[in-house]
Amino acid sequence: MSFCGTVCAQNDSLQLGEVVVTGTRSTTDVRHLPMTVTVIGREQLVAQHQPSVLPTVMEQVPGLFVTSRAMMGYGVSTGAAGGINMRGITGGSGQMLVLIDGHPQYNGIYGHPISDSYQTMIAERVEVLRGPASVLYGSNAMGGVINIVTRQMNADGVRTHATVGAGSYGSVQTEVSNQIRSGRFSSTVAGQYMRSDNHRPGMGFEQYGGYLKLGYDIATNWHAYIDADLTHFNSAYPGSVTSPVYGAYQWITRGMATAAVENHYERTNGALSVYTDFGRHKIDDGSSNISQPTTRLFRSKDALIGVSWYQSARLFQGNRITVGADYQHIYGRAYYTSKSTGEVLDTPNKQSGQSYRNEIAAYADFRQDILQWLTADVGIRMDHHSVTGTEWVPQAGIVVRPMSTAEVKLMASKGFRNPTMREMYLYPPSNEELEAERIWNYELSWRHRIGGLNYGANVFYIKGDNMIQTINRKNVNTGRIENYGLEADASYTINGHWSVSTNHSLLHMKNKIVAAPEYKGFLGADYRHSRFTANLSLQYISNLYTATGQDEEKENFCLLGVTLGYKVTKYAGVWLRGDNLLAQKYEINRGYPMPRATFMGGVDIHF
Repeated sequence: MSFCGTVCAQNDSLQLGEVVVTGTRSTTDVRHLPMTVTVIGREQLVAQHQPSVLPTVMEQVPGLFVTSRAMMGYGVSTGAAGGINMRGITGGSGQMLVLIDGHPQYNGIYGHPISDSYQTMIAERVEVLRGPASVLYGSNAMGGVINIVTRQMNADGVRTHATVGAGSYGSVQTEVSNQIRSGRFSSTVAGQYMRSDNHRPGMGFEQYGGYLKLGYDIATNWHAYIDADLTHFNSAYPGSVTSPVYGAYQWITRGMATAAVENHYERTNGALSVYTDFGRHKIDDGSSNISQPTTRLFRSKDALIGVSWYQSARLFQGNRITVGADYQHIYGRAYYTSKSTGEVLDTPNKQSGQSYRNEIAAYADFRQDILQWLTADVGIRMDHHSVTGTEWVPQAGIVVRPMSTAEVKLMASKGFRNPTMREMYLYPPSNEELEAERIWNYELSWRHRIGGLNYGANVFYIKGDNMIQTINRKNVNTGRIENYGLEADASYTINGHWSVSTNHSLLHMKNKIVAAPEYKGFLGADYRHSRFTANLSLQYISNLYTATGQDEEKENFCLLGVTLGYKVTKYAGVWLRGDNLLAQKYEINRGYPMPRATFMGGVDIHF
């Protein structure tokens, strides 16, 4: 089951008559949906030969920013990067949800995404819904969702792809995948290995993983699949340049698995799925004194087990109603062990380091074409958390189509996030009396298509309260959010060789937070001719807060990247990628200078 089912659009430059499935989980003309959605197809994801989907997603989606600290690897724990921020709502706090085929993926104890797990090798496309998606996806989707839709074969045949690359700072990236479709059966198998010494001593990174998906068409209108993804990475942490750390290492394993049955009829479609996301973390926090190494390791085990069901139906002309239910059991254990003996040590948390929670929810979404040029959409979710209680989550929107190639959309939606196990049970600030965080998002957007030009703009206003903050060494619901901004994007196909795209976002935050730039702009150009391809990307970041409060610091920088490719034979090609070619000196995480110009090059094989 994908973010919303099977999406026919390959990118956000949707032409008249194309469809996207979002908001109601059913195939829908994009002009009839009140949400703001960006879809990034596989062709865009692989154009720059990035092993992770996040660098490309950050370029293509206005208002979205992902933190970095090195050439390769985001890491976890102290000094980690990979924080995903949308309109000043941060994934580092679990307010931005990452999905794989519509199923939540995050650390069950800390509640945040694990960014090193989201690899290009598994992705057919990435769909990003800007603004709350809590009606469909519940807690953690208050700022929006990034959904990775996994790869599949739609026509009979065998397809194999392998890539090997190497570059600056001893970096290596390799990937191999095979896809088969034979009658009713389909399969995807992929594996990956990557490593880098990175640009600072003590910041090495190594990762390997694999993905398997098996599908079978039970009948004309019924499809079943199982899939599993497993990633392991080792990461070293040197501390900031002003406060170095010695002997800090992270050994992280993350995995997910799904079993689903889908039905697709002319007037109705739906799915039932069982899924899990799990992790094992071992962390040595290191020491500021090289002669006094640490004596203990932090360990955690977490898992999310869920059941999801939905059915969408067209009851009469211009109508679509979707109903569904979700159940999640989230549990985990955090503890310390002695490095010398391996014994479990006293851990400063409640419930003996073991905790769990259950969430059960039901939702409905109703969309109706009232007139040929007017569509209304309303949705409601009832979400019950075993600790914090019941949350009602509404949304409503309208779409006005003044002409066949343009639409005006107005949307109001509520988002929420239940407190994490860390906030409620782990470490001295924990508070078992915490309540859910809540925001309201109001958005007005315009989109227009003229021949090869596709452009749009939207304004938004976000107001939230009950944000969890640590005051006097205790977590309390006292924080507030008030953000507003403007986002715009455009793409233009000049001819059979050239295409260009650009996007821009402005953000005002009443209460400043780190890793949320006030301006982000992107300009991209693609050239194709015979066997040669070229991709240029120029990204400008202004007023990116790396520290707030009395020690406020901001960064401005401009990043130029170029990727070149040449198809040597029918089956093989070579590529070269350069990043930060202007050799900018900048930081995204305070105290962690980013590398200057870096290069990667390699070979692609297709057969």
